[in-house]
Amino acid sequence: MTDTLRVVSIGGGTGLSSLLNGLKKYTRESTNYPLVDITAIVTVTDDGGSSGRLRRDFDVLPPGDIRNCMVALSEDEALLSQLFRYRFKAGHGLKGHSFGNLFLTALTEIMGDFPDAVRRSAEVLKIAGRIFPSTAANVSLEAELDNGRIVIGESRISRSRRPIRSVRIVPARVKPLKETLDAIARADLITMGPGSLFTSVIPNLLVAGIPKAIRESPALKACFVNLMSQPGETTSFSASDHIAAIRRHSGGQILDCAVVSISRIPPAVRRNYAAQNAAPVENDCAAIESLGLEVLEADLLQKGSRVRHNPEAIARVAMDLAVTGRKRRLAKLG
Repeated sequence: MTDTLRVVSIGGGTGLSSLLNGLKKYTRESTNYPLVDITAIVTVTDDGGSSGRLRRDFDVLPPGDIRNCMVALSEDEALLSQLFRYRFKAGHGLKGHSFGNLFLTALTEIMGDFPDAVRRSAEVLKIAGRIFPSTAANVSLEAELDNGRIVIGESRISRSRRPIRSVRIVPARVKPLKETLDAIARADLITMGPGSLFTSVIPNLLVAGIPKAIRESPALKACFVNLMSQPGETTSFSASDHIAAIRRHSGGQILDCAVVSISRIPPAVRRNYAAQNAAPVENDCAAIESLGLEVLEADLLQKGSRVRHNPEAIARVAMDLAVTGRKRRLAKLG
C-alpha cells in the first residue's frame, strides 16, 4: 500500500492541535507508513477572550481554534507559533488580542468569507493539511446543566462547575461545508478528541449532516479519550461516559473504537490537578466494550508538570488506525 492515507480529525483547542502536530511529519516523510493527507474540522463556538471580542466587533467566526491548528500544521512551527500566538500587551483596542486572530479577521474582511480566508491563509502559510470550520454559520453554544439551568456561551459553559446534561448550538439547523462532507466520505480514519468534550468535540457533531456523513463513511472512527476530567464539564466522567455523551449528541452509534492512555500520572502532578477538582479519567474498558466499541490502550502521556497527550505517541496510534481503516475501507467498497 503506497498511496496516501486520509485522516479527518474533529475537535478544537489544544487537544486537536496536539494530534495535528504529531501527524504533520507524516505528510512529508515516513519509513514505516504511507504519507498522510490531513483534514481538520474545527469547532467555531468560542465566544471568550480575543476570539470573542473579534466575533462581536466584526461579526466573524471565532478564529482562535483555527489559528491553533494552523500553527500545529505549519512548516516553520517555531517562528509561526511565536507570531500567531503573540498577544499585544498594550494599545487601545489591541491589548489582549493575538496576532493570529487579527490576521484571520483581516483576511476575512478582505475575502468576504471566513472559510475562504482560512483556505487562503493555509496557502500563504504552506500548512501541511486542510482546515475547515465545522460550519460557516455564526453559531453559539448552550448547555443544560444537571439542575436544569441553561447556560449560554462557550466561555460561561467552561466556567460552570455544575455537571452538564447536554449541549446544543443556536441556531440548531446549520449546514457544514461541502468540503467537510467530502473529506469525511473519503477518509480512512476519522478521529474525535482529545479535547474538551462538550465545548470542543461535541459542537462539531451538532452541525446538521456531519453525524450522518460520519456514520455513512467507510472510514474507521476513533475517539481519543481525554487524560483528565475538566472541572464541571466532565467531573467524575469515566472513559465510557465520554463515549456515551458523544453517542447521545450524534443521534446514535458513531464510533468504532476508543483510544485510552495507560500512562502513570506522577503523584505530585495528580495532587496539583486535584486542587483544581480535576482527576485522571477512569479507563472502564468493559463499559466501553459494552457500548459496542473496541478499546486500544497505549502509553500516551507527555512528560512534564501538565497532563497532556504526547503528539508523537498519539500520531503513531492514529497512523496505525489509518492503515487499518484503509484496509477496512477498501474491503467495504469491494
